[in-house]
Amino acid sequence: MNSQSQVESTLKEILEVVKPLHEDWVTRFKIINELREVVQSIENLRGATVEPFGSFVSNLFSRWGDLDISIEVSFGQCVSSAGKKRKQTLLGELLRALRKQGGWSRLKFIPSARIPILKIVSKWQNISCDISIDNIQGEIKSKFLFWLNEIDGRFRDMVLLVKEWAKANGINNPKTGTFNSYSLSLLVIFHFQTCVPPILPPLKDIYPTNVVDDLTGAKVDAERRIAQVCSSNIARFKSSTSRIVNRSSLSELFISFIAKFSEINLKASELGICTFTGQWEYIANNTRWLPRTYAIFIEDPFEQPENSARAVGQKQLVKIAEVFETTRCILISANITRNTLLPTLVGPQTSRFLIKKHPTVYPNSNYRYYRNTPPQAHRVVQSPLQTQYHLWQPQYKNSRPSTSQMQHQGPRMVPSTPKPQSQFARMRVPNGPRLPNHQFQKPNPSVPQDQVQVQVQPQIQRPRTEGYNVKFGTRGPHQVQHNQGQMWRPKYDK
Repeated sequence: MNSQSQVESTLKEILEVVKPLHEDWVTRFKIINELREVVQSIENLRGATVEPFGSFVSNLFSRWGDLDISIEVSFGQCVSSAGKKRKQTLLGELLRALRKQGGWSRLKFIPSARIPILKIVSKWQNISCDISIDNIQGEIKSKFLFWLNEIDGRFRDMVLLVKEWAKANGINNPKTGTFNSYSLSLLVIFHFQTCVPPILPPLKDIYPTNVVDDLTGAKVDAERRIAQVCSSNIARFKSSTSRIVNRSSLSELFISFIAKFSEINLKASELGICTFTGQWEYIANNTRWLPRTYAIFIEDPFEQPENSARAVGQKQLVKIAEVFETTRCILISANITRNTLLPTLVGPQTSRFLIKKHPTVYPNSNYRYYRNTPPQAHRVVQSPLQTQYHLWQPQYKNSRPSTSQMQHQGPRMVPSTPKPQSQFARMRVPNGPRLPNHQFQKPNPSVPQDQVQVQVQPQIQRPRTEGYNVKFGTRGPHQVQHNQGQMWRPKYDK
């Protein structure tokens, strides 16, 4: 096995371990419901909704990923946010209620943060939870990242691999002056925009204005307007016949990602990373970013001109660049083995699951030569969250799946659940949520084969795998318009 194939097989093996299983979804739903019960027991929070966001909503979380929660006190009527003092007061009341109930550990209230946060750890799998108040910006950003999964499934795989690698090398912790997970996701987006040929378009071609500026009026209407614009532009991008094919394997994308940022400390002195335009931007020429007071600028495309990497310090940026360069040298070295790769790519928690496994051998690292097992990197796999409740998926108007798509799609799973007040409100899971079973069950010899029930697999969509042409068709991006009709609502049986 050559070096490229070894990297490919190791990356795939890591993904098998870090991707969440059925019980990981069940556990997080259980935590959400328990938090909802506590919130409803507080007088000043009765009627408020508990909304997850972050990597859980964008389907970019690993088995050990934390859970971000926003408590919406505006009751979904309008886009508004309580003042900072009000948020501090409400989180203080929640802290006392959680202590009184028990079952939560390491409770830590951070009232002085830019967004006041209550950190707790659940008794279920020791999952960490960050709770905030009225964090609608975080919710909409999470949905955008989820929609990017609709364009190319390799995006999710890359984010999971990059976050695991960054944690293993100590550069995924804003408390120590390194990247947060959101910044790492933006780096992956930027890499997909600037690789040759590009895989993702500039984000301005998906939503042409600053998202947070359009979060006004009724919350439901604001989210629907944003979703309509994004779904229209994403559908046009995916159906474009002028896109150039990008057939890069996962290992090729990962290696080129590491190489691209191996000298990031030198570039950061003059250039900023802008996923909105999909290119490096000179800081001196960008009036939105001045005066420059950061070691590195990774602009938040949905909340411009905020810097998502503002916590990164100058000394830590040098360390980050060294980690990139060291990893690059390892990945391109000759006679590389699985045992030399794992300490660089994964942390101790993941290593425990990999240490006793035999490496999976792939005869060729290039995806286009897999005939019987199509590459997962090119698939768009619905999360159990989406499959169960049809949340956050843009609905494309007047579009029907092709015959080849229908052959690969399982039946839609629509729960017989009354329509809730919000995405997760009033969701009751007495025996755990009825999610698709991702694990193969061992056959029971005592049960006759003709009585074995077949498990329905989650719906899989196979998008077009063409690349991206900079011209992006002949028409300009769909512009923001109001009152464009009904769409992007959770679907439930009536």
